This record gives sequence, structure tokens and C-alpha cells, in this order.
Amino acid sequence: MDASSQRRAVDLATRSHHALALFPGTTLNPAPAWKSQHPADSFRLNPDFRLIRDGYELRIANGTEALKRNTARLIERMYSSRGLFPYGQGESLDERDITVAACKGDHAVATLTLCLDAGRGLLADTLYRAEIDAARENGGQVCEITRLAMDPEHSSHEALAGMMQILYIIARLTYRVTDVFIEVHPRHAGFYRRLLGYQMVGPEKICPRVGAPAVLMHLCQQRLDHLIDTHAGRSDDDSRSFYRMFQRRAELEALQRALVASSPIQNQRRTSI
Repeated sequence: MDASSQRRAVDLATRSHHALALFPGTTLNPAPAWKSQHPADSFRLNPDFRLIRDGYELRIANGTEALKRNTARLIERMYSSRGLFPYGQGESLDERDITVAACKGDHAVATLTLCLDAGRGLLADTLYRAEIDAARENGGQVCEITRLAMDPEHSSHEALAGMMQILYIIARLTYRVTDVFIEVHPRHAGFYRRLLGYQMVGPEKICPRVGAPAVLMHLCQQRLDHLIDTHAGRSDDDSRSFYRMFQRRAELEALQRALVASSPIQNQRRTSI
């Protein structure tokens, strides 16, 4: 796949009615499934964290009401422009789920949300409870990435990779997620399989949240670890893997220290990397 073809594939994927997903977890002591306490209660995110990629400022929307409203408007505008229902109609995200935004000035131009497994489960449980429960019953800690929206005028591979890195840090390095699920439009499944290493595990169904077809895809920790180790940070990597735009593990761990604390963060300086 040449550069122009890959850009078209990424653009199609970012226009899917469900989010880009990755971030399996670690092999180190995964937390038990279906914890009664939401895992986000154990950590606090630095509200002043910033990651600069390709001229975009990547930020955490949690705790910033203006940015949360901005991302909500972006999602509604992008989904409505494709004739889809307002995303999540009648199903709001848990306030402790984590939303990342890519910003130009004060405007969000792209966003992704990480849904961690709480007592009520994942949004994808609506259609694919049996498939997700199979991972839980194996001792897995599951999550899903959802609510992808990107303004087509700001279709930056680097910004998208930066948002994906932040969610990877939160899900895998911080909460030790072992299994990540996504619902995507069937015609976009090939992108996730070829460039991100996902496997299809759930049949096509109609997603009631957006009124469009969906399939369930899954990525396990072992596969993601291999892809990161093989491709991340390699300027000479001419593969199609999206992970070549990731930073190496040591750099990701440094970002985690800037992003996450085990207690509420006070008087934290602005972090710009």
C-alpha cells in the first residue's frame, strides 16, 4: 500500500461510526474482571498534560467542561454529516471514562474515548456480551475505545497516533488492560486487521446507537506487545503498520509519568512534550 492509499484508508477508518481501538494490556498481574470499583478511581490524570504532535495539542478532556462540550459538538457534527444517529443516543458514557482530544487553539478537531470495564460493563455489551464475557471469564481486564470523530480538514496521521498513544498509556501501562474491543463498520474492518492487528470476533449486527452495521473486533495483549516492539520508533520502517508512528516503550513510560499519578495531582506544572 503506497502513502496515498494508506492515507485514504486512515481517512476512511476515522470516519467509521465507531472508534479506533487498540491498547491491550500487560502480562503483569492483570486486575480481575468485573471489579466493583471503577478502575479510574485508583489514579488521577494530570489536567495540565499536553502532547504536541504535528502542530496539534493533545489533551485530556476530563475535568475540563469547555473541552468536553467542544468534543461533544465535534462528535455530533461528524456523525450527523454522515447520516448517523447522534452517537450514544440514550446511552451516555460513564463520567469516569477518559476522552482525549486533538486541538487547534481552543477547538477540538479530533477525539477518542476509552471506556473501562465497570459494574455496568461496556457499550459493546449491548450486541456482543457473550464474546466479551469470554475474555472476562478467562481473567481478562477488558475495555473498549469508542466515539472516534475527526474533522476531515484536520486528518493528521501524527495527531491520530498521538491520541492512540495516550489511550495506550492509560489502558495498558496504567490500568493493565488485557483485551480491547471495538465495534466498527464492516467495510472498515480490513483497516483494523491489516494496519492495527485486530481480529474479527463478532458477527455483523445493527448497532442501535448509530443505526448502522457493526462488527466486533479484538486485540490481545500479546499481539499488541509484539507490534509495539517490532515497529515503534523506527524511522526506517516501511511497513503498513500504524504502530511505526508510536514512540518506543521507554518514551511511553516517560509520558505515563507526566500523565498519571496515583493520588490527586496538585500544582502540577504544564507538561508539553
